[in-house]
Amino acid sequence: MKPQFEHVTMPKGCSIRVFHRQIAQIPFEWHHHPECELTLTLNSRGMRFIADHVAPYDSRDLVLVPSEMPHTWASTKTIDEARPQEAVVVWFTEAWALQLADVCPEYTPLRKLLTRAGRGLSFAPAAGERMQAHLADLLCDAPRRRLRAALDVLVELADADGVALATQQKVERLAPDDATQLNRILNLLHKRFAEPLRVKDLCNAGNMSERSLHRLFVRHLGENVSDYLGRLRIGRACMWLVETDRPISVIAADAGFTNLANFNRQFRSARNMTPKQFRRAYLKHGMVAELEQVDIRKRSPSLESARRDSYVSLGKL
Repeated sequence: MKPQFEHVTMPKGCSIRVFHRQIAQIPFEWHHHPECELTLTLNSRGMRFIADHVAPYDSRDLVLVPSEMPHTWASTKTIDEARPQEAVVVWFTEAWALQLADVCPEYTPLRKLLTRAGRGLSFAPAAGERMQAHLADLLCDAPRRRLRAALDVLVELADADGVALATQQKVERLAPDDATQLNRILNLLHKRFAEPLRVKDLCNAGNMSERSLHRLFVRHLGENVSDYLGRLRIGRACMWLVETDRPISVIAADAGFTNLANFNRQFRSARNMTPKQFRRAYLKHGMVAELEQVDIRKRSPSLESARRDSYVSLGKL
């Protein structure tokens, strides 16, 4: 399913937008946008989709999604039936956050946060509680208070425990030579990920030693070549499970796994569910999206219509 583009508009004279969504059930709306997105979900339980990562979520789920990464939440249960499900969203651009980090030493941690969030970042419920404690300011009428609260939350999250989510990762700014070498190696990995690649092949592609190859990956991708290749194979398997009806054994072989039991074990470790459960969960929520005919190239109905949601749309001076 191709993600739809969502156009997020910033209020005039503002550099962030805060959105308070209150709704009976959070629908599957597979979309992407250029802005970074910090989302706190309350009184809701269901499935969270961040690029090729799928996992259950519960109340106080807090996730930072980087620019252009497809994502959505899809609720299956309201925890307190007497209240609506809620999502508190903070949108901001990466360029704005990096500029702020460069100009103001107090906000240098924003650079660290964006680097950590390259694959999407899920925080512990305790972090969700801390953001919830800022809601009075985040949702108030005073722009400066809203901005201050948003920045306080983002800076706090820079050092908070978090789990990287998706296979897709944004690569940090590279020196020209590093960029050329890394692109050659990644191109080879993405073209031949299903083959039994040798480290020597990758070293030849980047014209470097095995030690330099390891340092390059750890420095810019945060993991070694083997772990990256494993996540790439699982990610491709996830795509085929969603986009095709091919047997799981065939998908495992096409993704580079010679042993089905090993594929199932690695898949469960990476996604907290079996390939069969993953396919069922995704197809279930995907069918909901098609039946509702969600078009996220337009602004979400939750942003435009009080018939479905009540909301507060906020910004910064």
